[in-house]
Amino acid sequence: MSEQNKKYLIIGQGHIGLPVTNNLANQGLDVTGLARQNRKHYDLAKSAQFLQLDARALSAKQLSDFHRIAIIVTPDDYSKSGYENSYLKICQQLASLSLPNLERIVFISSTGVYGQDNGDWIDDTVKPAPLADDSTSNFILKAEQALQSGFHNKAIIIRPSGIYGRKRLMRVRQAQKNEKDPIARKHWTNRIMDRDLVTIIEKVLTIASPKPLYLATDYLPVTNFELTSWLSEKLNSTKPVVDNSKTAVTGKRLHSNIPRDWLTFPDWQVGYRDILQHSTADDH
Repeated sequence: MSEQNKKYLIIGQGHIGLPVTNNLANQGLDVTGLARQNRKHYDLAKSAQFLQLDARALSAKQLSDFHRIAIIVTPDDYSKSGYENSYLKICQQLASLSLPNLERIVFISSTGVYGQDNGDWIDDTVKPAPLADDSTSNFILKAEQALQSGFHNKAIIIRPSGIYGRKRLMRVRQAQKNEKDPIARKHWTNRIMDRDLVTIIEKVLTIASPKPLYLATDYLPVTNFELTSWLSEKLNSTKPVVDNSKTAVTGKRLHSNIPRDWLTFPDWQVGYRDILQHSTADDH
């Protein structure tokens, strides 16, 4: 069956799911977006189909025609119950269904499932191990496992790192402040531009032979201190000072396994230069 004849379903029409749906539609693919609110809440491409349904109650009949499904959801609130009632219950429901036409189901997880916090390097061979007290990441990992148990090698996992973009300006706002809290010098972070994440999801849905796991992150981890210092200089703001009470190396450094030609923004400097170029003072 050609790509043009396959049917795609994108569960979740938020800031990532909606552009995935629209980009696939604009490529001439048969794509349906699914969300709980009605279509008027989403700026969907005219050629995209739409289903207003609760993904936690989907039936095999409703999904029977789809060949490739992506689950791109966020919780209603960032609490333990919020993660359980979104990520986990949706994946458990889908995993309970018999879907003979399904070729691929792609789940947008999180690199939060890696609990390492000593500056460790993490690649796609490292087994995820959320911290015991990190209930949200534990629910996300259980959601991954539910899909893998139900669909085996048809389940593809994408674990994004910190998502940023032209409208995701938390770091920029922090750097703009002239009065900054002291920052640990050696806390490592990782990030992925939102537009690159959309591209990654599109590629994983449409290429012939995807990997079972993608670490959706750019190629250059950076410490909070270095990032804030760099942004502060670009914004003509006061530079941060080091918190000398925090001397341990913390956070983690992620080895991306994303093909470089999938990334428009291969490192955070390229990404933030784009953001600063396109942001106004009011955005900050």
